[in-house]
Amino acid sequence: MDKKTTTLNQRYCNFIPLSGLLLTLSIFLPFFKVKDSQISKSMLKLFVMFADDRALFEKSRMLQIIILLMASSVVFVLAASVFCMLCRKRISALLSLTAFLFASLSAVVILFTVTSAVNASGLIEGKFLVRFLGSGYWSYFILSFTGLVFSMLTCRISPGYIVLTVLSVIWLVPIAWIVMISFRAEPGSYTSYFFPKKFTLDNYITLLTDNSQFHYVKWFINTTIVAAASCLLTSIIVLSTSYTLSRLRFKGRKRFMDILLVLGMFPGFMSMIAVYYILKGLGITQSLLALIMVYSGGAAMKYYIAKGFFDTIPKSLDEAAYIDGATKWYVFTRITIPLSKPIIMYTLLEAFMIPWADYIFASVIMGDKYENYTLALGLFLMLDRANIATWYTRFAAGAVLVSIPIAILFIALQKYYSASLTGSVKG
Repeated sequence: MDKKTTTLNQRYCNFIPLSGLLLTLSIFLPFFKVKDSQISKSMLKLFVMFADDRALFEKSRMLQIIILLMASSVVFVLAASVFCMLCRKRISALLSLTAFLFASLSAVVILFTVTSAVNASGLIEGKFLVRFLGSGYWSYFILSFTGLVFSMLTCRISPGYIVLTVLSVIWLVPIAWIVMISFRAEPGSYTSYFFPKKFTLDNYITLLTDNSQFHYVKWFINTTIVAAASCLLTSIIVLSTSYTLSRLRFKGRKRFMDILLVLGMFPGFMSMIAVYYILKGLGITQSLLALIMVYSGGAAMKYYIAKGFFDTIPKSLDEAAYIDGATKWYVFTRITIPLSKPIIMYTLLEAFMIPWADYIFASVIMGDKYENYTLALGLFLMLDRANIATWYTRFAAGAVLVSIPIAILFIALQKYYSASLTGSVKG
């Protein structure tokens, strides 16, 4: 038997062409059916109408894209299914996997855009709703994912990846949507179509250069200062507290840990009024220093995750260093810290993200101190009723820029998450 054939799971291979052929038959079923207007159109009928007279669809570019997606995906799936039926090799299974993945993505895009696309086209009278989608679409939707599952199982891809693939599609749709809005040339907060009619960089240019109403660059700098300072202080406090509670034994240690654990269960905003009056008594409200103090002040209550990691480091390493004359500070900085990169990177990332995205404490402490606003406060102002029509696309551009530092930080620190104690006990 061919080696390439033996790598496939033949038990599921027969289901691939069956799913593809059934998906192809779905084009004969009603794609949408409006009972009140007695209108019923199948995928095939829409294909024929589009081929005969494209002028009918000029009002809605999104509907044209939907028809092209359906047509191309059905043809691709049919060709891949026939090829898989005739050739039981890995390349045919991979081709089917690609075809059904394309069909699944098309089905999700259609589900989110068909309402606005049909309403903008004028094909039916009245308002089109998702519930008007007929058996043709839902058969197309279900069979595309069914074929994707069987293709992955045939290629011996873990079922867990199937779930991750579906979830990744769902997670990526909002991200793709906000990115496209940030490049959209048409203003306004609502459009009847998914893809912009025209793309532009003016939203980013205006956001970074126009300071007449919103000081985005200033807010970005403020947020960076607060997040970086809070990240440093919080990490030092958390790691010091966690190491102390993990390695040292002193009177009241257990009770102290229980108190911190109970206090940490309460959300921080419950104390924001008391915190505000304390800061007001100190005369430091509406300042970046106040935000840094708030974000790093309760860091010790987050000790339990880092402490659990320090508990896994063998105490024999500490004892061996003490025998050689090392101090506790030396053991902590030269032995424990180098072995604790995963938890240190986790602490740094979490300590940076909280002040970077927080709105509640920043809004209470800053009040009307406009020049000291953080990005969360500034971006929220762009969604005000008076500004949303003009600044919505620029808000989307700002949201994209906000996510870039977090993404870079996560990518840079990700390699340390999988670090272990392998090779740590040397010499």
